[in-house]
Amino acid sequence: MTRRFGPPPEPGRRYTRRAGAYAILMRGRDLLLTWQSEPNPELQLPGGGIDPGESPVRALHREVFEETGWTIAAPRRLGAFRRFVYMPDYDMWAEKLCMIYLARPVMQIGPPTDAGHEAVWIAPHLAARTLGNDGDRSFVARYLAGGPYSRSAAETSSSSRD
Repeated sequence: MTRRFGPPPEPGRRYTRRAGAYAILMRGRDLLLTWQSEPNPELQLPGGGIDPGESPVRALHREVFEETGWTIAAPRRLGAFRRFVYMPDYDMWAEKLCMIYLARPVMQIGPPTDAGHEAVWIAPHLAARTLGNDGDRSFVARYLAGGPYSRSAAETSSSSRD
């Protein structure tokens, strides 16, 4: 069972399942995030919905590029969580299945192509307190705390593949 963050589903409300892929992207001592100004201003892990017929990893590459202008490499899935939310852009209530990956930002090609998004670099301990949802905050905090999601484990894993 995938852990749920945020409010439980409302009884009697119909939710559409919406799978998405999101990334923890470290470079040096900073974490690459996206600032979404509308419909609700918030700091987010870059990523988003998986289109029909698209793999989660392909969606991750596409969404990170659209929201930050950066290309990424070596994505590795860390886990997933669920949220029950209203998505004003789509005018729907969704059960979001958020798959979280650790990846390496490689190169900034240009500015974000998604309107209302801005790429920002922030200290990870600050991100763990200010990201817009509990699930993102939890994954970043677990990454910082050590274990299989720790910075040192990720650096060891990534350097062994390079």
